[in-house]
Amino acid sequence: RFQETSYFKEKSKHRYKIEAKNAELKHRHGLDVARASGLFNMELQAATTIFVVNMKRIVALINQK
Repeated sequence: RFQETSYFKEKSKHRYKIEAKNAELKHRHGLDVARASGLFNMELQAATTIFVVNMKRIVALINQK
């Protein structure tokens, strides 16, 4: 029933963007394998990976001008 609601249909239209970004993080930036054990270390790895991807995007936008 939930999949038939307008809320679900609206959100599913944007899902491909999120999935593409997750795939980029996993395949191009090494987020598919934990570098150290423990939840804190995985959170730290995810945070630094996302930070680097965002910085690369900022640099690309600056160089585009």
